[in-house]
Order: sequence, then C-alpha cells, then structure tokens
Amino acid sequence: MIIINKSGYLKYQDLKFRCALGRAGISKKMTEGDNITPKGIYKIVKIYYREDRIRNITSKLKLMKIKNNMGWCDDPSSKKYNQLIKLPTKYHHEKLYRTDKLYDIVLILNYNMNPIVKGKGSAIFLHLTKNLKNKTGGCVALRKEDMLELIKKIKKNTKIVIN
Repeated sequence: MIIINKSGYLKYQDLKFRCALGRAGISKKMTEGDNITPKGIYKIVKIYYREDRIRNITSKLKLMKIKNNMGWCDDPSSKKYNQLIKLPTKYHHEKLYRTDKLYDIVLILNYNMNPIVKGKGSAIFLHLTKNLKNKTGGCVALRKEDMLELIKKIKKNTKIVIN
C-alpha cells in the first residue's frame, strides 16, 4: 500500500519520498479545477511513459508508450470526459506528450472512473516534477529518480491511499 499524506510524503515499503500535492491540499474533491488532491483509496489503472526520454524503465505493471497524439479529456461537456483521447480534439484536454517533461512518466489513478461523474474532477495522476515546491492542479508529483524507484517495486494490486 502506497500512503500519501498531507505533509507531502509518499511511503511504500522501505521507500519514503517527498512529493508535491494540489495547491488546495488533500481534501474531498468537489469539482473540476478545484486544485484538490482527493482523499481516498485508489488503484493504478495504467502507466504511460515517453520512450524517447525514459530509457531504463522497469515495472511489474504494463507500460504504455506516450504518443504525440495522446491527451486526457478534462472537459465535462465531452462524452470522453476523464478518459484517454486522441488529438486533435475540440474539447478541453491535457496533452500527454509535453515539452516540460512533467508527463514523461504518468501513473493514472482510478479517480472518478466507475462511474464517471461529469464535473467531479478528472485525471488524478502521479507524474513528475523538477521542483517539489511547485504545487499541482490536484495530482501527486515526484522527482524522476524517485518515480523510477517506486515503479520498480509496485505491483498490479498495489493500492494508493491519499489521506
């Protein structure tokens, strides 16, 4: 079980890393764009990575390569809300193939996925950060070396507890 607490630490087995959280901290998520990292227990749905930037990646989970036309829909008016989408699209989205390297490795959590409630918030990711002082829009962010260490150890049934 991965535990992420409000003081900005992620713990798993013998690992303990500083992490960045949403600008509004950890709480009950209310709506899209509220900058809250949602309290709860989650599963890792998928791991995406940039093959051109991440060379030595190992995981017990299936790894999916990020392509230039991949995005994540965060537009409640779309039928594809809170889902992986193909770009271009007329709907508001986050591009997964980014220049800033924040999404070079992305773990997708199952927040608001079964069922999807439009407007409740989308795309709670574990992704990368260069500076742990930078807050996120609600995701959890780790330094690249910490993320690589973490994904070597996690298993398919590893739960993530955000409290």
